[in-house]
Amino acid sequence: MGVQSHRDLIVWQKAMDLAVQVYALTARFPRSEQYRLVDQLTRATASIPANIAEGQARSGSREFAHFLSIAKGSLAETETFLLLAVRLKYISSEDCQPTFALITEVSKMLTVLRSRLERT
Repeated sequence: MGVQSHRDLIVWQKAMDLAVQVYALTARFPRSEQYRLVDQLTRATASIPANIAEGQARSGSREFAHFLSIAKGSLAETETFLLLAVRLKYISSEDCQPTFALITEVSKMLTVLRSRLERT
């Protein structure tokens, strides 16, 4: 049947799962970080599935690949902000392990999908 919508893409589904995990982790952050690190982190993580969806909705492979590149940048931002939160001791490294594993998985999926699009 193929891909009818961005919702059919496993990478989009995993990126949504990642966003949910990050939102749950940021709920543990101190209140003083609400308009600082929490805001940046949730914005970056929400941007990942949003860019995948926007790219898939565009007319061509080249545009889709471009939006996947943006999503990968947001993924790197998300990882960086989480690492900062661990260093600041807002969350533990152990609590983040499943999220870091999902970040790695989504990163690989974005890389593969983008390279396939660039070959078409």
